[in-house]
Amino acid sequence: MGTTNGAAGGPPSSWARYWREGSRPLEAMHAHFFEHVYTPHSHDTYSFGITDVGAQTFRCRGADHTSGAGMIMAFNPDDVHDGRAAADLGYQYRIVHIGPSVVGEILADATDRPTGALPLFMQPVLFDPVLSGTLSRLHGALAERANHLVREEYLTATVLAMATRGSTRAPRVRTRAGRTQFRAARRARTLLDEAFLEPLTAEDLAAAAGCSRFALYRAFREEYGMPPSAYQRLLRLRHARLLLIRGLPPADAAASTGFADQAHFNRWFKRTYGVTPGIFSSASL
Repeated sequence: MGTTNGAAGGPPSSWARYWREGSRPLEAMHAHFFEHVYTPHSHDTYSFGITDVGAQTFRCRGADHTSGAGMIMAFNPDDVHDGRAAADLGYQYRIVHIGPSVVGEILADATDRPTGALPLFMQPVLFDPVLSGTLSRLHGALAERANHLVREEYLTATVLAMATRGSTRAPRVRTRAGRTQFRAARRARTLLDEAFLEPLTAEDLAAAAGCSRFALYRAFREEYGMPPSAYQRLLRLRHARLLLIRGLPPADAAASTGFADQAHFNRWFKRTYGVTPGIFSSASL
């Protein structure tokens, strides 16, 4: 378990605790934040946050949302969002991250859902006592380091609850101009996915996209909710997480993923994930 508190740079009463399984993408955090502001980011997992105290406001899918006590924040993989306290009292919440591969394996085993047909949540904020209950039990099992059998039972119950309450988003209808914009953004994203550790320039991305730098910036932000530079940084942070899980020290992870120095890496890691790289490294179950 990793833990941080006010001594790590936040207000005296702010704190965060983190847990993760070492063998698969299953993680949990419990935190109380006052001044912490999440930078716009996304996860490559399903992420469900249960607000226990106060309220958190965030922007997701082009609109502002608020999650108050008893509500669930439901983020699909790659949903871009930020987050901050909605009032001076801050907010306390628990969040569980479940990889799509884990969800797919459980659904394939427990249902007749076609392979690859994963649930998607249409609303970023939910009030669902059943889903909240299963998430709370799973979070508790992770936080209390329950044995593998208990974790597996609660994980299965949670995935089945989310699947029965998830609903596939209606397909997005694109105009001809929209299709052109999407293709340009997708070409640039493909280059970033393949070479995010390289020192790519705006000209490199524009050439790959087949449009001007300004047109690419506008198209990329419209399609993916962040500019290309922020997406590249997010990919580097995700890769750094894998290096930390494999036991690489934070300083080496920073150097290996293109950050100018460890302080710069630490700052962006905490803005994105809520805890420092050192806390995350020590969080294995």
